[in-house]
Amino acid sequence: MIYFAFESGFVLAQEATDSSSSNPLGFLLPILVIGAVFYVLLVLPQRRRAKKMKQMHQDIGVGDDVRTVGGIFGTVRSDEGDSFVLDVGGGTTMRFAKRAIAEKVEDDEE
Repeated sequence: MIYFAFESGFVLAQEATDSSSSNPLGFLLPILVIGAVFYVLLVLPQRRRAKKMKQMHQDIGVGDDVRTVGGIFGTVRSDEGDSFVLDVGGGTTMRFAKRAIAEKVEDDEE
């Protein structure tokens, strides 16, 4: 049986269905697809970036030139567990958290 509803000048037709015979897969499938897309587009790249940053922080040693997330360039003078002491020039040293190191600066000698 088909029911008609008039709403805002449009005719909406809907077939009457028995709710006890509805397929739960029809409801769960779109949710699973959206979840999979979310995981592939957001979670996996973030995990890769975090793993890459952790490896970079482990590879930094005394004497390496680095740049902080604030744009300060310096040379690592000591590694103090979860922080580095950087010589930022003129004999000035500053202590930074390891997570504040954005990249290891490579010298481009050509």
